[in-house]
Amino acid sequence: MTRGREADVRIRDTGDGPDAWAPGAWEGHELGERATLVQFSSAFCQPCRATRRVLAEVAEMVPGVSHVEIDAEAELDLVRELRILRTPTVLVLDADGHVVRRATGQPRKADVIAALGKAV
Repeated sequence: MTRGREADVRIRDTGDGPDAWAPGAWEGHELGERATLVQFSSAFCQPCRATRRVLAEVAEMVPGVSHVEIDAEAELDLVRELRILRTPTVLVLDADGHVVRRATGQPRKADVIAALGKAV
């Protein structure tokens, strides 16, 4: 039996580790009033397209939540700073821009909504 891409998703709390806060990292990006879903993508990443749809749907459903997509290849300094190792990677930010959750792989809508619970 083969596993789908969704089975490879790993969502974890960031705690107070080095990726819990990225000072100035979000300059130029409009953050949500309550939370922000930041997606790191690359041009030829098929799961990134599906992740974009899921995150956009969730951001539309939940008041005060926005979705920001960042081209990993164009933002290499930020990718290094946040230790983004694969795409898609999704960071869940609280209203202050703190990273409270981090996921790699293509998430399911229910997992994204559950991850938002820590941010809002």
